[in-house]
Amino acid sequence: MAENVFDTLQERGFVKQTTHEGLKEMLGREKVKFYVGFDATADSLHVGHFVQLMAMAHMQRAGHTPIILVGGGTTMIGDPSGKSDMRKMMTREVIAHNAEIFKKQIGSFLDVSEGKAIMVDNADWLLDLNYVEFLREIGTCFSVNRMLTAECYKQRLEKGLTFFEFSYMLMQAYDFLVLNRKYGCTLEMGGDDQWSNILAGADLIRRKEEGKKAYGLTITLLLKSDGKKMGKTESGAVWLDPEKTSPYDFYQYWRNVADADVRTCLSLLTFLPMDEVERLSALKDNEINDAKKILAFEITKQVHGGQAAREAQKAAEALFSGGGEGGSIPTTELTAAQWKEKPQLIDVMVLCGLTRSRGEGRRLITQGGVLLNGEKVVDEFRALEEADFVNGEAMIKKGKKVFHRVLIRV
Repeated sequence: MAENVFDTLQERGFVKQTTHEGLKEMLGREKVKFYVGFDATADSLHVGHFVQLMAMAHMQRAGHTPIILVGGGTTMIGDPSGKSDMRKMMTREVIAHNAEIFKKQIGSFLDVSEGKAIMVDNADWLLDLNYVEFLREIGTCFSVNRMLTAECYKQRLEKGLTFFEFSYMLMQAYDFLVLNRKYGCTLEMGGDDQWSNILAGADLIRRKEEGKKAYGLTITLLLKSDGKKMGKTESGAVWLDPEKTSPYDFYQYWRNVADADVRTCLSLLTFLPMDEVERLSALKDNEINDAKKILAFEITKQVHGGQAAREAQKAAEALFSGGGEGGSIPTTELTAAQWKEKPQLIDVMVLCGLTRSRGEGRRLITQGGVLLNGEKVVDEFRALEEADFVNGEAMIKKGKKVFHRVLIRV
């Protein structure tokens, strides 16, 4: 008998909370339609979304049907969960643009061919709702007293919570009801910060559909061993879009995770068998670097494809061994006008995005954190000279991990 996908998710560490003990039995007994929602708050998904996509992929491989919900409607409000302030309101045009990008990105992770998955946008049913009718049908099912005890609202009550944001739970719960009625969706999955919203949706279906059971499952958030969220760098989030986070930077991020985080990442973010995950994560001292190389390659292959993963790996190994192959290292080419000004190294670092300001660049240099072509830079006002470019290129290294190639045709 095939393994129950619930056991797979649990063994790999995806399952945080479930609404009913009967969920495991249901997943082993029948093929279900389940949904995960993605609010279109940016023009790319990030690694936090990737955990949910991996959980969805495991479900789909087990024969269950994912409903991919892009929140073109709910993004108009913005989920207050985990936020200290109200999200900046976005125009419908920007949200629609982001939603289209999400659909394309998600389509590269899941099989969205006919009959394999369903892709929807809640803008289709939320944006034209009649306010009074919605309150009469849906608002009457919600207790304000109970909503105020939800974790997603608790932390905002002291600072201030607008009614605008307060209504988000009703919108998300209504999504579950719509998908249940239209597609027979019986399970909502989402990040652990969505627990209160998922409970609200399951309860709404029970109230409106004559006691029908609906289930919820929250997915573990991607956290480091110290409890902080994973997927953040000095320059911001680790994105799945190669234009926002290059395959090389993406590879390097996973290559440099802490030893204590290797098992979590291998388990949640790759399809490697669990016995291999256990073997790799048990490696100690220098050998754990072999596990990190496999981790970085596997995740980069999942997100950017095998060719990009091989190029990133080749570039990283060339740099580590002192070689000169650029591979997929982030690259900036100076224009003739920029070179004519004989820029200082700190100006080029700002241009390349290696530092946010000249002042920050000077501090990095005086602290010994910048190398040019493998040599430590000691002069904070050092100018780039023709002699710094070998075959038209120079390599800047910031700290222990970040490399950037600068090209100039002299």
